[in-house]
Amino acid sequence: MKGLRLFLSPFAPDDSGAASVFHALGGLVIICDAGGCAGNICGFDEPRWETSTARSAVFSAGLRDMDAILGRDDRLIEKLETACMQLEPSFAAIIGTPVPAVIGTDYLGLKRLAEQKLKLPVVTVDTDGTKLYDEGIGKAYLNLFKTFAEKESSAPNGTVGILGATPLDFPLDAPWENLRQELLAEDWRQVAIYGVDEGIESFRRAGGNSRNLVVSTSGLTAARYLERSFGTPFDIFYPFAAEELKHAIDQSGKMISLDWKKILILHDQFHSNALRQELRQFLPGSIIVCGTWFQQHTKHAEEQDKRFREEDEFQMYVREQDFDCIFADRDFLRAIPFYQKDFIDLPHFAVSGSR
Repeated sequence: MKGLRLFLSPFAPDDSGAASVFHALGGLVIICDAGGCAGNICGFDEPRWETSTARSAVFSAGLRDMDAILGRDDRLIEKLETACMQLEPSFAAIIGTPVPAVIGTDYLGLKRLAEQKLKLPVVTVDTDGTKLYDEGIGKAYLNLFKTFAEKESSAPNGTVGILGATPLDFPLDAPWENLRQELLAEDWRQVAIYGVDEGIESFRRAGGNSRNLVVSTSGLTAARYLERSFGTPFDIFYPFAAEELKHAIDQSGKMISLDWKKILILHDQFHSNALRQELRQFLPGSIIVCGTWFQQHTKHAEEQDKRFREEDEFQMYVREQDFDCIFADRDFLRAIPFYQKDFIDLPHFAVSGSR
């Protein structure tokens, strides 16, 4: 049944994905809501609020009923002005939720009005809280590059950009610095990891990148934009597959088995594809299906791959396919209590909030 969830919790929505991109950039981030969406973002959908010492200025617009009904953008701008006087941010971002979606907020008009008043660059993201986190990340990246990326960039020749690196897809302790050093050792002069590096300057210099590497589907839209606008080529690249596969197997207390003739991997599409390539080194004759609940791009999918939309569809598929092993976030086990074969936990924060 469309939208019915009896076992799975809601996945992180698009507004949470957008907020994740802005978290470490040093801007003033406004969640355009009455308070509930901002609470979900800070309380459930952003792991850095629990562990990171880095500051992030995230506010709720605190829209009241009549503000929303009448579209009182002037009230929002007044609050933005007050916050900017106290924090002196380098830019401001306004992230949409169901409220502005319902009343038809003009984000372009809001951006222009805010920039006139604040004398700062303003990025608006027209998320509506009904889509999933990867779409929100993609929109946030795209609007950041449209706002800041300069045609005459100061990026040194030999700069590589990493797109799609957020803790909604990757562990907080993902070894990004190790990856940076590996790339520098390959004669790249500079590595910009968008969403991990602090500050907005890396976005300003993005037009001068020599190449971009897309590490999750949420970075693909921005990579295509940078290719169209600046001629920057890009590759799909998942850097941690071998280490992640070993860690997941070790944590499960199991070993890769030749009895795994049919395997399902559930995660972001590029993440799953990379793990499949690793598994095929050990199990070349096995059928390995990459499934996802998020974006799936035909160009990067094999014929047997599957995109899920509904909980009962997922249950029926697992029952019919009779997989010997499933790699997925452990929350998915709640929806398939009948599954009795090997299960390898593959944490996905956007799914379960577990690291």
